[in-house]
Amino acid sequence: MIRVEGSVYRPGDPGYDAERDGFQLHGQHRPDVIVAAAGAADVRAAVEYAVERGLPVAVQASGHGLAETAEGGVLISTRAMDGVRVDPAAGTAWVEAGARWEKVIAEAGRHGLAPPSGSSPNVGAVGYTLGGGMGLLARQYGYAADHVRAFEVVTADGRARQVTPGDELFRALLGGGGNFGVVTGMEIGLLPVARLYGGGLYFDSTAEVLEAWRAWTETVPDELTSAIAMVPLPDAPVIPEPLRGRHVTHVRVAYTGDAESGERLVAPLRSAGEVLMERLGDMPYTESHTISDDPPHPHAYAGAGTLLTELDSAAAFAVAGPSAEVPTVLQVRHLGGALAKPSPAVIGHREARYVLHVVAGLDDPDTPGGPGAQDVEAVRAYQRRQMDALGGVGTFLNFHCGPATESEVAAAYDPDVYQDLRRLKATYDPANTFRLNHNIPPASA
Repeated sequence: MIRVEGSVYRPGDPGYDAERDGFQLHGQHRPDVIVAAAGAADVRAAVEYAVERGLPVAVQASGHGLAETAEGGVLISTRAMDGVRVDPAAGTAWVEAGARWEKVIAEAGRHGLAPPSGSSPNVGAVGYTLGGGMGLLARQYGYAADHVRAFEVVTADGRARQVTPGDELFRALLGGGGNFGVVTGMEIGLLPVARLYGGGLYFDSTAEVLEAWRAWTETVPDELTSAIAMVPLPDAPVIPEPLRGRHVTHVRVAYTGDAESGERLVAPLRSAGEVLMERLGDMPYTESHTISDDPPHPHAYAGAGTLLTELDSAAAFAVAGPSAEVPTVLQVRHLGGALAKPSPAVIGHREARYVLHVVAGLDDPDTPGGPGAQDVEAVRAYQRRQMDALGGVGTFLNFHCGPATESEVAAAYDPDVYQDLRRLKATYDPANTFRLNHNIPPASA
């Protein structure tokens, strides 16, 4: 029996299905036991229970980054652990394991600050950061992992540890995902950003628009972070009229300078093609989710991503354009700037200039990227072929939706770093209890 302050669910119990549900609707967890943790003590109890019985442990907050499903074993749901405390004098926030970025953004915004959050505010902040975290202002401020000051983590021996810079476990958590324990909270530095110039331009999808954006990225300052997305949109009332039923390219911009300078920087993009719709302007950071306008509702999808030193616009267009073999949403983000600078985080391939991410909807006819049910294995095989053809230098696991092969996980890190992570895995989780993730296997004796 597990004694916790929160709740425990087993298959068939009322509330079991609701607690295991997450944003990703394909391949949902089906554990033997769910511990809906109310705090760090509950997490410790759940880990001890699993280790004593030789069971694997999965962790879920929002369920966006589902890598491996729990078929049996123990699922620790952290969604009730959603506390956020901002220290405006120190410029930091303490974020519990289940808090989503939307809550951190709101709390920080009251003090004229912003977290290093990404395009979607309903993503869990801790899981995002453990994977590295590539935010809206990443070219100026780097990865979210670069801003962490401390973690509280429960390791496989049942110990609750506070780890800080200088601890080898601290470094492993900065990009090593959930391989080394269950993080129950983190202290993260906030950014001195209250407002930004941002939004997007929409075009019909062509290789020429993609190439115009690529060329433009070579001219912009580090204070401007941008991305481009090609999206097949349904002919539905929820879609703005100029975009309905079209395959559109959405250029997304976030710039921390003033609006007048932002207008000058963005102006060359308007010659890339006919602008179908424009949403650009000065905004508080608390409205930054409108820049990418990511889908807010749970759905089923599969995705893969690769880091690139060069972007072949024609090849990328073939992957996800209107004539693509598999209906796909493609996103390319511009890297460089602070993302290229060394830091304690274990994130590899900082020389990459772009990260390309493809997502296909699996069974929802109203989800961009998929007109209906698609076979998941066929979709993933297509995505892997396309990633290989694009000549990527590595994997960015935050953008890998679904299971990753051992080689794909290894490709997220520099080779010597990966071997060191395997050594640390053998130290802190020799039985690989935390393997329901983008798994780093422990080094053998």
